[in-house]
Amino acid sequence: MIEEIFNFLSNALTGNVFIALFASFGWGIMSILLSPCHLSGIPLVIGFINSQGKISIGRTFFISLIFAFGILITIALIGLITASAGRLMGDLGSAGNYIVAIVFFVIGLYLMDIIKLPREGGNLKGTKKKGLLAALILGLLFGIGLGPCTFAFMAPVLGVVFQVAKTNLIYSILLLFAFGIGHCAVIVAAGTLTKKVQEYLNWTENSKTVSYIKKICGVLVILGGVYLIYTTF
Repeated sequence: MIEEIFNFLSNALTGNVFIALFASFGWGIMSILLSPCHLSGIPLVIGFINSQGKISIGRTFFISLIFAFGILITIALIGLITASAGRLMGDLGSAGNYIVAIVFFVIGLYLMDIIKLPREGGNLKGTKKKGLLAALILGLLFGIGLGPCTFAFMAPVLGVVFQVAKTNLIYSILLLFAFGIGHCAVIVAAGTLTKKVQEYLNWTENSKTVSYIKKICGVLVILGGVYLIYTTF
């Protein structure tokens, strides 16, 4: 079934403009759903949102979007740097995975209430600006270890992009943009729906359910870090 989806999306990339853009969008979604590296970002953003306390759905959406956008920024920079250096796109070696794994361990332990992160003004939740900035920083750091995983799924899209870029630069940019939207959509949806469920069930920031979810997310984030180290060997 998965192989059939891959074949369909790969063939669709060479179809007409709208079909190709849809296929690129589909590859973006698949890059999250079928990659253990990327899936570990789901509990990360969910736990981070839960740690923000009582916030609106709109703010949840923006936090998730900024987190996903931070990932894309780092991935784009890594692609440019590694390609310019003549290395496989996204390959930063073991250093990138170790950096992200450390971030995962710290955030995971924080979500489990085992460690406390430095407070600013005595309030970890901070202002709205701080919440968005923290989400961006998390996304930027998380993207460091995702280079090889992301470019593996981007390979079919990049093949078409490089082919058409010489004659139609705008079309090639649209293909990459469609991939980015699909890539972000899963993370944004997961984060936004988390707060929607909380609102529907009338959970508060002090409820035991939210606390349990944070701890579960913390465990999953730590396991994501373990996986990154495991795949580095």
